Amino acid sequence: MSTDSVIRLEFRSHCDMLDFVQVVSETLGALAKFDDDAIHWVSVAVRESVINAIKHGNREVEDKRVTVEFTLSPVADPNRLTVRVVDQGEGFDPVEVADPLAPENLLKSSGRGVFFMRSFMDDLKLQRVPEGGMEVVMVKSSTSSS
Repeated sequence: MSTDSVIRLEFRSHCDMLDFVQVVSETLGALAKFDDDAIHWVSVAVRESVINAIKHGNREVEDKRVTVEFTLSPVADPNRLTVRVVDQGEGFDPVEVADPLAPENLLKSSGRGVFFMRSFMDDLKLQRVPEGGMEVVMVKSSTSSS
């Protein structure tokens, strides 16, 4: 018997799925007993990750896919949500991501996605996957602060 409950979404690199991904994120956040603020900020982090996968990872090539896996654990009384987002792009070195708080970046209209993910989630891992692309794994627990 599994100790986790997993929902897996796979879709083409197009932003028409963003609202659906957000609804799933918010619903699972509520099941994990997150407060309203945490639900909101988790959904922002998930949305940013999916946008990055579509735009930067897959470069909006619709033949490339984005996979989003939501894992609630434990099944009986969930209090932890793990979100895994994988694209089929070239990948990047997370160390090279510009600091959005640096003075030269403050007025830029982009570049805050990874910063938001780090800020709103308890744990964040960014890594290249062997078959190509990037994998983002974010974790939030209802026992942590928002």
